[in-house]
Amino acid sequence: MIIASLLFLTTLVFVIWQPRGLQIGTTAIIGAILALAIGVVNLDDVKTVTNIVWDATLAFIGIIILSMVLDEIGFFEWCAIYMAKLSRGNGHLMFVYALLLGAFVSALFANDGAALILTPILLAKMRILKLNAKTILAFLLAGGFISDSASLPFVFSNLTNIVTANYFDIGFGEYLATMFVPFVVSVVVSITVLWIVLRSDIPQFIDISLLKNPDDVLKSKPLFYFSWVFLALLIAGYFIGDRFDLPVSLFALGGGLLFLAISSYAKTVEPLHIIRNAPWQVVWFSIGLYIVVYGLKNAGLTDYLAIVLKDLSVRGDTIAIVGTGFISAFLSAIMNNMPTIMIMDIALKDIANPALAYANIIGCNLGPKMTPFGSLATLLWLHVLAGKGVKIGFWQYSKFGLMVTPPILLVVLLSLAYL
Repeated sequence: MIIASLLFLTTLVFVIWQPRGLQIGTTAIIGAILALAIGVVNLDDVKTVTNIVWDATLAFIGIIILSMVLDEIGFFEWCAIYMAKLSRGNGHLMFVYALLLGAFVSALFANDGAALILTPILLAKMRILKLNAKTILAFLLAGGFISDSASLPFVFSNLTNIVTANYFDIGFGEYLATMFVPFVVSVVVSITVLWIVLRSDIPQFIDISLLKNPDDVLKSKPLFYFSWVFLALLIAGYFIGDRFDLPVSLFALGGGLLFLAISSYAKTVEPLHIIRNAPWQVVWFSIGLYIVVYGLKNAGLTDYLAIVLKDLSVRGDTIAIVGTGFISAFLSAIMNNMPTIMIMDIALKDIANPALAYANIIGCNLGPKMTPFGSLATLLWLHVLAGKGVKIGFWQYSKFGLMVTPPILLVVLLSLAYL
């Protein structure tokens, strides 16, 4: 256990630190190779881990490719400007609309897509609007939070969702039916709490005349209008795939590549540029870090967790759901939600309470917001902001995250318990 834990902690430190430009995927793969060399995992474990995460990682790549193409044609910029114009200059309405837009993007394009694509667009627009540093930070902190708290409704909304749905054989429709109410509750409560905490930094009036008209940022209006139809058809495809037990990645990756081909044929995007800049490092990160974490499972961590979770499961649904969610949240905050989701899924496997799998997802999606290294989306978000000249310190972020996350998490878990 000591060797496996030290290897995991060392790998996680280097993933967060990224010394001399060492990318997260490369670091995770190095950790996985060391885990094999030391003997905390074997080749059969690597095969097991790959079987668990391949669908999630390929689906993620497909969603990001689709997001990147939509970004190229101006889809997200149009949405951001339209949102701002809709507020009619009311700062507090703009704050709410910005979070609703973040929730929409996170739900349909995954939390990492919201971090990678939407964050730089919103930051650019806020600078055009000449907002002060405190207001920009308030919008950014709230937007970063909603990207994870709203990643609940669909299987493809978060890598953690896909991993758990596949592990417990939860269908697309079944998942949506269970998580729809917690998603709505999460969005409403998140916006309410974030507004209460940050309202003093939001101006009463913002001069929206500084922004372009939404249609002016579109590279192709026909393709933009078609994209809405394409998204609707893609979601329908997920339901069809659910009926025939097809993997999520078939539609996510297939849809992303198909829309890339259509946009390329329309001479709107450069396909090689999109493929080259897709976040392939996430694939290596997912596989590598999960292999390292599997060493903790082999060392007995999941056995200890299973004992605690079994004890919770006999104390009533409410206590079991809230307890499981907060355990997942705490572990995600200190060791990242990617490894946490797999460790918790394995620990929950023999517990006959399907609701705990959903509680695990909620904990792993919201809990990471308590620390800056809790989720891949937050790490990507901070990296994007740093590249744009906005640096958020560890304690500054953690103070905010620890203030807003626990009450929101509790309410969302209770909404699951009382469905």
